Amino acid sequence: MFREIFQVWRRRSASASASKVRQSGAMPYCVIDGRIVFLLVTTRRTGRWIFPKGGIVQDMTPWDSAAKEALEEAGVSGTIGTTPIGTYYTSDKGQIVPVDLYPLEVEQQFDSWKEMDQRLRHWALPAEAQRLIADWRLSRIPVSFHRQLMRQKNRQSGKAGHRTMPPEGPQPGA
Repeated sequence: MFREIFQVWRRRSASASASKVRQSGAMPYCVIDGRIVFLLVTTRRTGRWIFPKGGIVQDMTPWDSAAKEALEEAGVSGTIGTTPIGTYYTSDKGQIVPVDLYPLEVEQQFDSWKEMDQRLRHWALPAEAQRLIADWRLSRIPVSFHRQLMRQKNRQSGKAGHRTMPPEGPQPGA
């Protein structure tokens, strides 16, 4: 019985992925005093913590679309990577949809933004981000990215490896 249910679900998710355009998301992060922090936002409907994401806007690259979502949903802008750092799956109107996540190094945080009355935002250290994100597949991506950045930092030790945000920028736990 379980095998039959799984096969039906697998066929549905394969056809949904093929017929539905992929979504893209941004993983906003910043290095503050040598520590990496991630910016999470709540979903509008359930209030779960996630990274900004949405459908890929026509005539935009997936990463530019992800940066646009970060600006609208979290009120941040910065330098967006052009290679996804991970993919997770979400449900959209009963369909399974892949979401490619792009790193966004935050350079500016705005006091007001488009969806500020619909969402909360929260800067979190990697362990807290992993704890707050309910989807375990999504929660593994910032931890993996953190390890990757730490390896790069260790290879570059002795070089200027981090920057400090201005006082009005993001604060861990804020």
